[in-house]
Amino acid sequence: MKLSISTNKQLRGDVQLPGDKSLSHRSALFAALAKGQSVIDNFLVAGVTETMLDCLTQLGVQWVLEDTRLKVEGIGLKGFASPKEALNCNHSGTTMRLLAGAMVGTDTTSVLDGSDGLRRRPMGRVVDPLRLLGADIQATGEGTAPLHVTALNGGSSLNGMRYELPVASAQVKSAILLAALGANSPTTLTEPSLSRDHTERLLSSMGVDVQVNHSNFEVILSPPVEPLNPLNMSLPGDISSAAFIIVAALITPGSEVTLLDVGLNPTRTGLLDVLQQMGADIQVDVKAERHNEAVGDVTIRSSPLSGVEVGGDVVVRMIDEFPVFGIAAAYASGTTRVRDAEELRYKESDRVTTLCNGLKHFGVDVQEHPDGFTVQGGAALRGGEIDAGKDHRLGMSLSLLGLLTDGPISVSGAEIIQQSFPDFGTVLEQLGAQVNWS
Repeated sequence: MKLSISTNKQLRGDVQLPGDKSLSHRSALFAALAKGQSVIDNFLVAGVTETMLDCLTQLGVQWVLEDTRLKVEGIGLKGFASPKEALNCNHSGTTMRLLAGAMVGTDTTSVLDGSDGLRRRPMGRVVDPLRLLGADIQATGEGTAPLHVTALNGGSSLNGMRYELPVASAQVKSAILLAALGANSPTTLTEPSLSRDHTERLLSSMGVDVQVNHSNFEVILSPPVEPLNPLNMSLPGDISSAAFIIVAALITPGSEVTLLDVGLNPTRTGLLDVLQQMGADIQVDVKAERHNEAVGDVTIRSSPLSGVEVGGDVVVRMIDEFPVFGIAAAYASGTTRVRDAEELRYKESDRVTTLCNGLKHFGVDVQEHPDGFTVQGGAALRGGEIDAGKDHRLGMSLSLLGLLTDGPISVSGAEIIQQSFPDFGTVLEQLGAQVNWS
């Protein structure tokens, strides 16, 4: 499937985005670990979240999805059944890593597997700390999937520990914290910088004793003595999906767009901070806090942008947004340098190389570095066709270059977008863009 986007007018309007992907994954899984029925509204219905739900079904969890309302019957921390077949995590690293953490320390024996792309992603960073807790888990590849989880011997349990994550990773941190729920003593984690903290916030709202020390990026989880409380929540719009609409509005002259009820967790808003440093006219209005998560509206007006240096702690706060940030950098005047972003090489694709190659293909002056890239912005761009490379964020990002070129841009393999933001084209059409699927 091919996607092309263009416009001969400004983008305007108010829009509410589908639910946050990170929170959709976590709320579905955490609801399964609770006791009683959870109700989750504005649940993201997309390929990766459907993968999580399918895996939960194989583990014996009952759930019903009505439009975007998900109802889950919780079965408790030790309630998973051993599935008859390997759990297929498809393209979803979040599903594999979070389930690995939730399953170890239970009576569950299973295999976690996925697509060829997922089999290439590093899993040793999850397996190693889980084994330090006492889990029986093996990575059968070279530190990669499939992962084999074996039930603990009867009566035994995991041991709490102190662990220092070598890389700031919300998925690794979450896997360890989920395993630590069933340990016999507290677990303390430290990170080199603070990764997204949805797991800590959501578990705390469910009654778990989670203490966070922001000064040294430390998290202490004490195993609960009572069952987790069920969830009754409405998920905010996904700030990572919002990033595509934000950049589209900034680079399209005369545009003004308001995104309603968006998640504004400070560990996820690095892109907003950097774009504002570049001169973007972005207004953020925090309206409320739900389940320990800030929620509000974001208004974006088209703006000239200037190049900027990006590095340090902000990198982890915008790690998923670098593909679309590359589009903003191509539009901006001057030089943009991204450093300290080696982790981009371990996503659905090597996002340093694939982004740089994609930008070069359309005429952007970009140089690749081991830890990031440099863009000389403001160059005239040419049309053409490119493949999404089985990377949903890369496909959406490169399609937005069609808003900057005279000639058409077409992205093939664009069906991969269904994995995370199925409404991507629909939202842009609502705001005035011309979107063509073929």
